[in-house]
Amino acid sequence: MNAKAIDDMTMHNPLPKISTGNPPLDDILHGGLTADRLYLVEGMPGTGKTTLALQFLLEGIRNGETGLYVTLSETKQELEGVATSHGWSLDNIDIYELIDTKATEDSRLQYTMFEPSEIELSTTVDGVLERVKELQPTRVVFDSLSEMRLLSQGSLRYRRQILALKQFFVGRGCTVLLLDDYSGLDDQHLQSIAHGVIRLEHLLSDYGGERRRLRILKHRGTSFIGGAHDLRIVRGGLKVFPREASDQPTETVETHLVDSGNKEFDELLGGGLNAGTSALLLGPAGVGKSSMALQFAIAAADRNERAVLFQFEESTQSLFVRAKGLGFNLQQRVDEGLIQIINLIPGEITPSEFACLVRDSVQPDEQGRRVGIVAIDSVNGYLNAMPHEKFLIIQMHEMLQYLGKRGILTLVVVAQHGMLGQTMGTPVDTSYLADSVVLFRYFEAEGQIRQAISVIKKRTGRHERTIREFKLSDQGVEIGPPLTKFRGILTGVPEFKGENDSLIDREGRPS
Repeated sequence: MNAKAIDDMTMHNPLPKISTGNPPLDDILHGGLTADRLYLVEGMPGTGKTTLALQFLLEGIRNGETGLYVTLSETKQELEGVATSHGWSLDNIDIYELIDTKATEDSRLQYTMFEPSEIELSTTVDGVLERVKELQPTRVVFDSLSEMRLLSQGSLRYRRQILALKQFFVGRGCTVLLLDDYSGLDDQHLQSIAHGVIRLEHLLSDYGGERRRLRILKHRGTSFIGGAHDLRIVRGGLKVFPREASDQPTETVETHLVDSGNKEFDELLGGGLNAGTSALLLGPAGVGKSSMALQFAIAAADRNERAVLFQFEESTQSLFVRAKGLGFNLQQRVDEGLIQIINLIPGEITPSEFACLVRDSVQPDEQGRRVGIVAIDSVNGYLNAMPHEKFLIIQMHEMLQYLGKRGILTLVVVAQHGMLGQTMGTPVDTSYLADSVVLFRYFEAEGQIRQAISVIKKRTGRHERTIREFKLSDQGVEIGPPLTKFRGILTGVPEFKGENDSLIDREGRPS
């Protein structure tokens, strides 16, 4: 009976799925592993194969199942050391060591764990099978196939033995993980025998910490989220970050206007921005983009809606100082749980990790309060935090769609290169992603540097097409009347030709 025939035996009667012990990985697998099947887990040393295997067995113990760990490469003490580092106990897991104790006691063989002339593969495997018959486990881990491959002393014998091993477990109600070292070359025959293949990868980045990723290469008879998923090895096991959410909503979200809490700005926006859309706040550094995003967050908190601010650049302390200068009681809103500030460390965040962080942060809180506003400040910091990653803009597009389907207004801050003139540019063109674009500019009048604001794009409704002056003060964001004598805004060097009485009084009142 070949491998495909074994898997086809239950195609019309699909078996239930079991948890891997790692909820995010279960989400990637759309429910977990198909029960009573054999899986290959491959990866270079240090990628987390043993940690994943122990999580798998411990999950079975929590469910009242029996687990067997067959180790050919590590001693029981070494496995217990791994478990201790994660805060686990292996007391309820049966550990079967395939180590020639006579050889290890012999000083002449102290540098070898296996001696092929003394330990035949058939004898080794027979001992494992007898242990399985005796214990009747529901979960089994073989660690690792690399040692079994060496004992085989030939690829044909090795592959036949793996197939025989799979046939032995058919009908025994046992789910098996085979751990194997990945050398960079795919063993397609071994992958074809396995019901599913999980690959763990280890990458080095140009800057920052090392990167680990997980891929599902195969899972027969069921769907899964493909592609590379970032992961970290932390105390408690593998922390996996799915590339995309498995709970994509299918229903249409009813949209409504979301006001900023500033009457003049809402008039400029045609009443506000629509929920479930994204807005790009575009302009040079220091012009007021982040303050406008903060204005929306404060207004959401006033409506008892939550807002989440992702800060790639500005520190939390600096943000509180700026908010106080604008007359916003940010600390109170943070203490009430209505505004959440998440600072991200450049060089350490990965694309999937950031996407998971966004998805987790927008879930309703314990009081059932939903998130109405998400602000990403800024795209520049987002790109700089992950310079070695490709297709970040595509990933951002997926994230904006996810938030939009949940009726969340997303504000994306983009700082243009340069301060003035026609040389100003953006690090990457993201305007096509946003439903609305708000443009900020500096201009000169009476020897003073002033700020102008305009809405140049809004897909979901009409908006005012005028250019208005605005300023930041302890009264918040103050917006003046349209600047009818204003020209050159699109050149990057706006020039004001009007009368002084049409400008905002720098002392704090429109004149």
